[in-house]
Amino acid sequence: MLIAAVLLLLTGIAPATADDQDQFSATVPVDATAESPAKAREMALLDGQRRALAAVAEHLSNGGTPVKVPKLDDKAITNLVTSFDVVHEHTSAVRYTADYTFHFRPGETRRLLGVSANANTAAGATAGPSAGGNPVAGSAPNAPDQSADTGKPIVVLPVYQAGAQGPARLWDEPNPWREAWDQHPPNVGVQHVIVPLGDAGDVATIDADKARSGDAAALSAIAKHNGADEALVAVASLQGPADKPSSIDIAVRRYRGGQLADSHSDSVTANPGETSDAMVSRAVATVGADIAGGWKKDTSARADQEGSLTAVLPITGLDDWVHARDRIAAVSLVRKISLVALSRQEATIEIGYKGSIDQLKDAFAGINLTLARGNPMWRLSRAEPSHTQ
Repeated sequence: MLIAAVLLLLTGIAPATADDQDQFSATVPVDATAESPAKAREMALLDGQRRALAAVAEHLSNGGTPVKVPKLDDKAITNLVTSFDVVHEHTSAVRYTADYTFHFRPGETRRLLGVSANANTAAGATAGPSAGGNPVAGSAPNAPDQSADTGKPIVVLPVYQAGAQGPARLWDEPNPWREAWDQHPPNVGVQHVIVPLGDAGDVATIDADKARSGDAAALSAIAKHNGADEALVAVASLQGPADKPSSIDIAVRRYRGGQLADSHSDSVTANPGETSDAMVSRAVATVGADIAGGWKKDTSARADQEGSLTAVLPITGLDDWVHARDRIAAVSLVRKISLVALSRQEATIEIGYKGSIDQLKDAFAGINLTLARGNPMWRLSRAEPSHTQ
């Protein structure tokens, strides 16, 4: 847990505003005793972040209906912490004391506590209460705030990949793409954007592979779990060195009821002197602007478009063919798959699909298959597994 918190400190993106930082920060003294200073420090950290979250919840109540903190394990609370500061540290052979200031992720903390984003709270959990409207309290964890608009939210699943060979991440850290969506959610019109908390229910419902491949059941379930009808899978691939990427390639697919409704692609190039975090945040704003504008009309075909193609797939034998066929058939865009010819080395197949070729390529990429135009037929090749997390 200590390592996870340090990783959050190193990779987290600063909160969007000073007010958010104050409202979702709390300072607590910690004091723990254990068989070693390291163990005592870890115990103090876990106890401190739990009490700090309770202090934030109490402050957000603003003298009105108490905001209750749901029952959470240590990992769930750690996932809410974007960074922490430590002062007045003292250690002995068995004891650790310090003052910790924890900074929580505003968007996720609001949803967890059921607090309206429009609720006026005082600037700082360690200060006294201020005037302002009472927050909306008592909703279930992950429930979206419906007070600010009349439309249902859009659930965004930010999948992050550093380079062509890097692992695809949705819930695991580091995922600066997910952090940027959480800290700087774009304004997309009457609907608001929410990023799932990544609690046990979310993790059990969908992972990066299912999100990228357009798993209809998983996408429907994650949207419903968060009170939405739509899910937006946003895949960001960083190009260049991880510490100083040159650009971000973005593929966005929008699903309604688990079915593909629209797709979009974009690329954001780093500005001179721009940090990686700033570029990622700018990429989020770019996608948000495209959503609000109804997408760029020339970037992708309509999802109700249909087509077919013939492709050659290398295989190692009959069992391999059966396994590959089942994987291809499970892709949400594939409407039909027919065997044209079969040998020990390859299978020639006809694929009926919905959407555009680019959409089909993206869907196949989610199951580590590359679709490329050949002469005269298309070819499917297998990429190395991404060890999705």
